[in-house]
Amino acid sequence: MSAWQGPRGLERATAFAPASVGNVGIGFDILGFAVDALGDRITVARSAKLGVRVTGCTGVTADLPLEAEKNTAGRALLALNVAARPAFGFEMHIEKGIPLGSGLGGSAASAVGAVVAANALLDTPFDKLALLKFAMQGEAVASGSPHVDNIAPSLFGGLVLTVGIDNPRVKRIPVPAGICAVIAHPHMFLSTKQARAILRREVAMADFVWQTANLAGFISGCYTDDLDLIREGLNDVVIEPQRRQLIPGFSAVRAASIAAGALGCSISGAGPTMFAWAQRTVAEAVRDRMVKEFGNNGIETDHWIVTVESDGARVVAQ
Repeated sequence: MSAWQGPRGLERATAFAPASVGNVGIGFDILGFAVDALGDRITVARSAKLGVRVTGCTGVTADLPLEAEKNTAGRALLALNVAARPAFGFEMHIEKGIPLGSGLGGSAASAVGAVVAANALLDTPFDKLALLKFAMQGEAVASGSPHVDNIAPSLFGGLVLTVGIDNPRVKRIPVPAGICAVIAHPHMFLSTKQARAILRREVAMADFVWQTANLAGFISGCYTDDLDLIREGLNDVVIEPQRRQLIPGFSAVRAASIAAGALGCSISGAGPTMFAWAQRTVAEAVRDRMVKEFGNNGIETDHWIVTVESDGARVVAQ
C-alpha cells in the first residue's frame, strides 16, 4: 500500500462534471439544467506535499492559469482543503471538454469536478451541499461573484432551482416526459464578466412582476406537465433583452426555433450559446432551424439534442 493510501483505499480519482445551461431564461442566477453531452474531467491525486497544485490542463482549452488561486478548479479545491485539513496534499489535472466563454458552464464544471474528485479521496467525505459551497468559491474567479445556476445542475444533475447564497437550498425540478433541450453553440467567445457588466442594476416594477410570473408559471408547468404553461413562462423579459445584442443573429435564431415548434428559446447562461426546449418529435427540426439561422449570419455551430435528466457530476475512474 502506498504511503498516501488512506482507509478508503483511493490515491486518485477522476470526476466528470457536465456542462450546464444557466438561468434557463427566466431564472437569472437561480435556475439551471445539466447537459451531459459534454463536460470536464478532473483528476485529483493525493500528494505527500501539503496544499493544492494544478499540474496541467489539456483539452479544448489548455492555457488556463496553473496557480491554484487564479484557477476556478484550484480555488474550489483550496476551499475544500481548508475545510478538510487532510494529512496530505492534492495534485490536480484538468481536462477541459467545455469551451470557455461558451455559456455552457465551463468554469463551474471545472470547480465541481475538482471537489467531487477530491472528495472521493477524503477519509470523511463532505455532503453535496458542502461541495456546492466550495465550488461557488471557484466560480467567483471566473464571473467576479459567486452564483449557483451552473454549479448546482452540474453537481446535482437535472433541472435545479437554488435559493440563497450563504445558505443555499437546492431543489431538483421534474421535467415533463418527452421534453428535450436543443443546444446550439456558435463558434465565438463571450466572457461572463463582459455579459454581466452590461446589465442594468435596476429593474422596472412591471418587468419584475412579469418575470416573476413567468418563473412561477414555468416551474408550475414542469410540476404539472402543462406544456402550454411552460411555453408561456419560458419568456425572459429582463436579462435577454439586454444581452441579445451580444449574439449575432439572436432574434432570427429564436424566431426560427419557435416557428419549428419549440416551447421556448433563450440564451444559455451568459451566452453566446442558445438553447430551446422542445418535444422530442420536433427537436431535430428546431435544431436544424437554429443552426441554419446562425449559418445565415456566417457563424458555425456545435449542436446537441439532450434530455434534461442527468445524474450530475460523478467519479468515473479511480
